[in-house]
Amino acid sequence: MTLIKFEPMREIETLHERMQKYFDDFSTFGFNFSETFSPKIDISEEKDKINVVAEIPGVKKENLKITLQDNILTIEGEKKKEEEKKDKNFYRCERIFGSFKRSFTLPAEVDSDKVEAKFEDGMLNITLKKIEPKVKNEKVIELK
Repeated sequence: MTLIKFEPMREIETLHERMQKYFDDFSTFGFNFSETFSPKIDISEEKDKINVVAEIPGVKKENLKITLQDNILTIEGEKKKEEEKKDKNFYRCERIFGSFKRSFTLPAEVDSDKVEAKFEDGMLNITLKKIEPKVKNEKVIELK
């Protein structure tokens, strides 16, 4: 008899992927179910650092803000719409504009003084140096 490992989360991920594909198929016909601008972000970990890569096309450097507080990284910004000209007739308008804010709890503690961020050609690269986790003191509470 062969045992098969039960992984319920895999089934949920598969269902999510199928549903996303279904809605993506509709977007090719001009329907758009997501009207908010939300950049795609990858977070990876190496031995001594954490790397964050975000695709933020069409956003200017001065419209980005990156903060790090209590090991939570926040990236926020705004993709502004160009001024519309009165004599321009649109046949299709698919681009999404607006502000966004994404926050992530980092998988390890990082040194907030040793963070590097570069923004070039619509790609944001953030490198955060990891530090040893602080030892948390445990206090035993006496019962009365």
